[in-house]
Amino acid sequence: MISKEQFQKELALIIENSLREDIGDGDHSSLACIPQTASGRAKLLVKDKGIIAGVDFAKMVFEEVDKSLKVEILIPDGSFVENGDVVLYVSGSSQSILKAERLVLNAMQRMSAIATKTNKYVKLLEGTGAHILDTRKTTPGIRALEKWAVKIGGGENHRFALYDMIMLKDNHIDFAGGITKAITKTQDYLKSKHKDLKIIVEARNLNEVQEILKSKGIHRILLDNFSYEDTRKAVKLIGNRCQTESSGGINESTLRKYAECGVDYISSGALTHSVYNMDLSLKAV
Repeated sequence: MISKEQFQKELALIIENSLREDIGDGDHSSLACIPQTASGRAKLLVKDKGIIAGVDFAKMVFEEVDKSLKVEILIPDGSFVENGDVVLYVSGSSQSILKAERLVLNAMQRMSAIATKTNKYVKLLEGTGAHILDTRKTTPGIRALEKWAVKIGGGENHRFALYDMIMLKDNHIDFAGGITKAITKTQDYLKSKHKDLKIIVEARNLNEVQEILKSKGIHRILLDNFSYEDTRKAVKLIGNRCQTESSGGINESTLRKYAECGVDYISSGALTHSVYNMDLSLKAV
């Protein structure tokens, strides 16, 4: 995974670009009718229920817009909230609060939806030993926020991007001329570049699992679109030689059944690409 420093840089870029996109040459609605010296207070109100996420990010946004803004957090990230709860208060320049409002709400609404869905999946897996993973199926430009939300919801992050882990999928294998060739070329490449990246290899059937196991140094085998029966067989075949991961259209009704096959991880793009935003608002008080 990427370093904490790189992750913070990603968050800073999101804030910078989002504020540029939203404010442009000025918030003319506020500039037109609110004095520059006016101060106010607003509350972040929950109008839904689920797991709240993005509170710490909101604090970062308020600070970037105006360091003099004061944020009082009542409910931290990862907490269950319901209609009527107040998550935080922000006070200071009225113009500054309004500049930050939309980015704070957009981020927190989506992050909370992702955290809520992730938490639901985590609970479905309780007692199985399997862990839920996100994917790269994220909204362009805000991946760091969405992966952060998965963590807040109790899930785990897969690789962040193309650069922090090797993942040899079907197209890589086919273009490289087969599984063994793809693995060998990859290991030679990593050695020549002095890179220490974990290698995950996708298997489409049990025969491919057997071929992958002939190579050493594989971190995890990805069992893509396997049936329950074949998943159980693959897990038994792999044993403790490397980690196992199930993926491919897994949903709430099939999640636990795959976990009960004995895999270590289950990845789901639905955590980030199929959610409905939590209803939140920022209201002057």
